[in-house]
Amino acid sequence: MLQPNYLIHFMPVKELISIDYIIVGQGLAGSAMAMQLLQKEKKILVVDEPGKNHSSRLAAGLFSPVTGKNSVKTWMADLLFPYLHKYYRQVESLTGSKFFFPMSLYRPFSSVHEQNEWMGKSSDEIYTSYIEKVSAQPLLQDGINDRFGGLMLKQCGYVNTGVYLDAVREYVSARSYFLDHYFDDSDLVVGPEGVTYKGFYASAVIFCQGIQATACRRFGNLPVKPLKGEIIDIKTDWQKDVIINRGVYIVPGNGPGQYRVGSTYKFNDTSAFVTDSGKQELEQKLKDVATFSYEVVGQAWGIRPTTTDRRPLLGNASESDRLIIFNGLGTKGISLAPYFSEILVRWLENAGSLNKDVALARYK
Repeated sequence: MLQPNYLIHFMPVKELISIDYIIVGQGLAGSAMAMQLLQKEKKILVVDEPGKNHSSRLAAGLFSPVTGKNSVKTWMADLLFPYLHKYYRQVESLTGSKFFFPMSLYRPFSSVHEQNEWMGKSSDEIYTSYIEKVSAQPLLQDGINDRFGGLMLKQCGYVNTGVYLDAVREYVSARSYFLDHYFDDSDLVVGPEGVTYKGFYASAVIFCQGIQATACRRFGNLPVKPLKGEIIDIKTDWQKDVIINRGVYIVPGNGPGQYRVGSTYKFNDTSAFVTDSGKQELEQKLKDVATFSYEVVGQAWGIRPTTTDRRPLLGNASESDRLIIFNGLGTKGISLAPYFSEILVRWLENAGSLNKDVALARYK
């Protein structure tokens, strides 16, 4: 039920700039929502505070259909991965920016047991479309500890998240409305047919703020857990056009010999700084898989919004169906945001439904 004070201050629509949707936050979730809505010729306002996208800009942008300590096919990979390839290529074409880098991913085996396990999986139809090669012999020759051989995966790669987010910001700013400031919840007025915010009237507001959404009074019980991650940037003479993933990921950076190494995983840690312990943990894991020499040239941190079931959160607040949430992308925002942003847009436009696995209502 709408609170009375919301209606008291609701301005006449004719005095406002009329748009379709307001998007709060321009990280991976907000950027995907903005691009999807603009492609459907919707008028939008994006509100984003500079410097608040730590987790999105920190991310190495890695995507892989086989993940985790046990190397299993990720949830919904057969839908997510064809879609993300199409989406990022389309955004590159629209913005004129280069940020999408499909690339093989190499996972060195840690034992003969793992080697044998993947030799067996290589003929399993669940994995065949993602396996490039399974080898009992070293594949990279130098720089990597792969004495037991390894698994080379395809349909992998990375997105340069900084370039991607900047490209989307410029694209939105040139075609719709963008407010480069802190979103003040006290200025949001919710009515029965729409919402107003700083002179704009929209049918709904979509909150894509990541962990910041937990501080919003309208989503006070949002089931999102903070997962802090730290990364280090290194420079080395070792150069290969491949991503390494064994204990840590080693993903190409912004120039020759530059790589991003990550990540740490600290649940419920909201400290806004890098740590020596994080750096030491990453360097130890890097030395376990890499034999090349390197220099640490940077370190960064971010806090990802995760859920207990590792599924995104899509839907509306119990307070009003004009308040929409798109959150909980966790460590897989690069692969989840494109597909589920379209699912959410279809639902908003009454052209589709929300899968119960991602609907916010599953926590109510």
